[in-house]
Amino acid sequence: MNAAEKIIQTLLKLKANTAFGLPGGTVIPLFDAILENENKFNCILVRHEQCAAHAADAYARVLGKPGIAIATSGPGATNLVTGIANAYMDSSPLIAFGGQVSTEMIGKDAFQEADMLGITLPIVKHSFQLRDPAKIESTIADAFKIATKGRPGPVYIDVPRDVQAKQLSGVKSKISFEPANSNGKPNIKQVVRAAKEIVDAERPVILAGGGCIWSNCSKELYQLAEFLKAPVATTLMGKGAFPEQHVLSLGMTGMHGKKAANYAILNSDVLIAIGTRFSDRITGKLSEYARGKKVIHIDIDTAEIDKNVISDIPIVGDAKQVISALVYEIKKYGKKKETEWHKKIKEYKRSCDCCDINVASKTIDPRRLIFELKRVIKDKDIITTGVGQHQMFAAHHFKRKYPRTFISSGGLGTMGFGVPAALGAKIARPDRDVWNIDGDGSFAMTCHDLATFSQNNLKAVHVIFNNSYLGMVRQWLEMFYERRYSKVLLGSKTDFAKLAEAYSLNGIEVTRPGSIASALREAMRSKKATVIDVKIKKEANILPMMPPGGTLKDYFGTCIKKGDLYLEAKK
Repeated sequence: MNAAEKIIQTLLKLKANTAFGLPGGTVIPLFDAILENENKFNCILVRHEQCAAHAADAYARVLGKPGIAIATSGPGATNLVTGIANAYMDSSPLIAFGGQVSTEMIGKDAFQEADMLGITLPIVKHSFQLRDPAKIESTIADAFKIATKGRPGPVYIDVPRDVQAKQLSGVKSKISFEPANSNGKPNIKQVVRAAKEIVDAERPVILAGGGCIWSNCSKELYQLAEFLKAPVATTLMGKGAFPEQHVLSLGMTGMHGKKAANYAILNSDVLIAIGTRFSDRITGKLSEYARGKKVIHIDIDTAEIDKNVISDIPIVGDAKQVISALVYEIKKYGKKKETEWHKKIKEYKRSCDCCDINVASKTIDPRRLIFELKRVIKDKDIITTGVGQHQMFAAHHFKRKYPRTFISSGGLGTMGFGVPAALGAKIARPDRDVWNIDGDGSFAMTCHDLATFSQNNLKAVHVIFNNSYLGMVRQWLEMFYERRYSKVLLGSKTDFAKLAEAYSLNGIEVTRPGSIASALREAMRSKKATVIDVKIKKEANILPMMPPGGTLKDYFGTCIKKGDLYLEAKK
């Protein structure tokens, strides 16, 4: 066999039989090997390499194992960069293969040459250039281990064209892949310290981040919360780690989080933060965030400890193992009883829970659209999102019961993530319904990969919150720049429903609140992917909101109940 064949055989040995890619001159041998193994190895042909990276990223998040993206050299490989950076920021295990010019041409500005090892240096856990065919198996096996060990992340593999074509002997070797993190055992002394602090706390709060999803610790997190009777808030990346229908769930915290979640964190005396990097969208002004409370920070990545928020008790380790150890220690003290703190939290949840509202208006309020979507989206369905107002509406209002059912771009905030993420999610779990909640600006960036849905007979429902604006930027300009709208009006000339039809898919335009439910029913009945272009209120804002650079105390846009209508009002 040649080296390209060896790459595919190695991936199959590692139980990786799916990739997302787009061929080009320098990866012809690799795609020829894919053709040779098409009955065992499935490569989804995308229409843009960025979509390959995002789809592989979402595939990884849904299944909890590395996703694979393949591109040719030069512009093909550089088009992967946004997706690689997205996976890096959100700690997703992505293996990105990029073609490269022949070894004798490297460094000579050959046609379609790009120094991808240099370009990707800040956004990967590690990178390789395959020059020796004999090292293919060990290199790819190492890439899988690196991508999943400790804090997950992307690995880039550069594959020169001439190396792919080299012949190899049929020497068999034994390689295997098991997700790493077995090295995540915590320091038991720190666990004992933390247990004592938690037991003595009057107002403990758990903050669950994306690390809880990757460590598969939902069961252990549930046990900890129930035993402590401690309320649980989540980050955007942590949605679904703890069932949001549970009485102890506070929902998402941060800039567009739930008022109850932010209130609880503000007023806690012990904050148990698990698998979160304390991003600025969660904390706001760092000097104020941890004031008056003890912080117990649990994370697999030592670099995150004390990076943003100084912890009183840091515990480095895998979240699943740390929580198990914590529960064991805490049980020695006996169960905690309900206090005035718990009653206060319940009051806050009742007073500001605006998840189940049916806003009556002539134009379509985004919350009315959410209300109708909540009636049809099931607990095990997978929701993906683009980035913008629609993303925050979805994160704020949808309650997710299970992990890996809410897939969104967090750290990088990549517009265009929704369409390819839905593709990756559907390939990962063909048995699940997939819903892409998108905005007109975000959707337009990657809508060309509707062709991939059509060509592969894949179904997902793409619901566009179409306000004719770059909505989140417009909201900031309204609130903080005296409505000086500079180049945020997208206009309403694009007909996304007809665009879907151009790709041989279903397209539905919705302009009235009363038509939303029937459009959703039609999409669910269809065997094809459907784009539902919903014309929402043009200047609707996602509230509540913490001002950028502000604190959770500056949170405004609270909800005031008046009959069955919730009005937005500033403090």
